Amino acid sequence: MAKDFDYTVNDEPQSTAAKILTPVAIMTLAHIDPAQNYVVQIEGQHQTSYKDEPNTEIHMHEHQRFITNSIGPTPVS
Repeated sequence: MAKDFDYTVNDEPQSTAAKILTPVAIMTLAHIDPAQNYVVQIEGQHQTSYKDEPNTEIHMHEHQRFITNSIGPTPVS
């Protein structure tokens, strides 16, 4: 039986049995529009941006942390 990996996207808990996910898949599973956002992986003080590599294979493991950022300009109110 496949092990589920628990991880977070924008501090929201997620889980997958997949050993490999792409940034697009991570956003899709978290109901975030990959056409408007990109993924950054947080590892301690180190951050890995996948802005220009949305289809890179990410090997999943327990307790990974991801955040998403908007691709477009930030609207000014």
